[in-house]
Amino acid sequence: MGNFWSWSKEPPPPMVLVPPLFDFPPLAARTRMLESPYNLLLFGKLALRCLFDDYFEVANHFSTKLLLKPTDDPHVDLTATVSGPLDSDTKETIIGNALFRLQSDIDDPHTFADLFVSSSDPILLMRACAYYPKYGLGAFGIVPVLQKKRLSSEDYGVIGLRYGSSNISLGATLMPYSLRDEFPKSAWLVSKIGRLTVGVQFDPKFEKKEDARYRNFKNWSYAIGYGLGTGSPLSPSFNFGLELAQNSQFIASFYQHVVVQRRVKNPLEDNEVVGITNYIDFGFELQTRIDDEKTSNNIHDSTFRVAASWQANKNILVKAKAGPLGSSFCLAFKSWWKPSFTFSMSAIRDRTVGKTSYGFSVCVDNVREASYQRADPNFVMLTPNKEHLAEGIHWKTGSRTLLQSNVDSGNFDGVPKELRPLGRIL
Repeated sequence: MGNFWSWSKEPPPPMVLVPPLFDFPPLAARTRMLESPYNLLLFGKLALRCLFDDYFEVANHFSTKLLLKPTDDPHVDLTATVSGPLDSDTKETIIGNALFRLQSDIDDPHTFADLFVSSSDPILLMRACAYYPKYGLGAFGIVPVLQKKRLSSEDYGVIGLRYGSSNISLGATLMPYSLRDEFPKSAWLVSKIGRLTVGVQFDPKFEKKEDARYRNFKNWSYAIGYGLGTGSPLSPSFNFGLELAQNSQFIASFYQHVVVQRRVKNPLEDNEVVGITNYIDFGFELQTRIDDEKTSNNIHDSTFRVAASWQANKNILVKAKAGPLGSSFCLAFKSWWKPSFTFSMSAIRDRTVGKTSYGFSVCVDNVREASYQRADPNFVMLTPNKEHLAEGIHWKTGSRTLLQSNVDSGNFDGVPKELRPLGRIL
């Protein structure tokens, strides 16, 4: 009887919150099959692009973006943007565009078709891509339907073929209206061996004759990269790359994504919440000219830029970047309503004129959804207890437990799709 009254319910285990990332997966990854992986995904290029560009607005400019998806049909979505100058006296005009996208499989972004309309050239653009993962083959096409000025063969359309697997990617693009002297328009070959990734790309911008195009080294680019990590934002990653672009520019880049936990005392959370997960990103890029051509400004012969970001929780993101000509600071706030709402403010310091300018952006998004929110028991990271001490930290998703070791090894079956890697296709 005494044991019955002395028995008490075991307190819940301490929890560390895992907030959703502001923008993952990146919007650029949705059209990855329309571009060469050499230019977009590999060697940390997409991560660096997001770090250096996202939420940093142009000085004295604004941008508004709407990403909407109907609840009755998740296969379609609409993206509309409006951007322009804050100063009404400037000669710049406000530019608006919209993108309507149709995706046959909501879990497979590699097969889709979209229609792009804009107030500037091209006025109407159609794009489509089909990928067959069983064979690793894909085809895509980009056709400017309405365009005010068609100055080159590319303005009449581009089609491409590609093959992709987990360790190799190759493909080529061509212009159907100009097959004689401009075939191919571009070509690439990329291979991954363990943690090393090497690639070569042929992008003829010099010489017109076929033989001379291949012999001109300025039409070729080479890159090698070293990368660690699973590709999921839940695990740290490290990327270092070296590139020789068009035999005239040497580029060295570095990117690191860090996942850290810090203790927190939040009166709005439950008592068992003892910490929160933060995401910290750091990137560096150095560009140096190696040819003897003279430029109008010597500062362009060698330049660098460095950037860092810190997501303190699911609502606040802080970013900063600097280079020889100036620096920028950005503060973004995101509310995870449905749709979500994001407001960001940028301060841009131009050292050449000694002036500070500002810009802001607003984004409404219900295309990318977070699978968990504040203290959501469906997706929390638990600190190790005596029962699971040998297995380490584990993640709880619904009724299934996914160990931290599974995340590190690349098992993402029980992880929400917003936190899985972008794909196993190189």
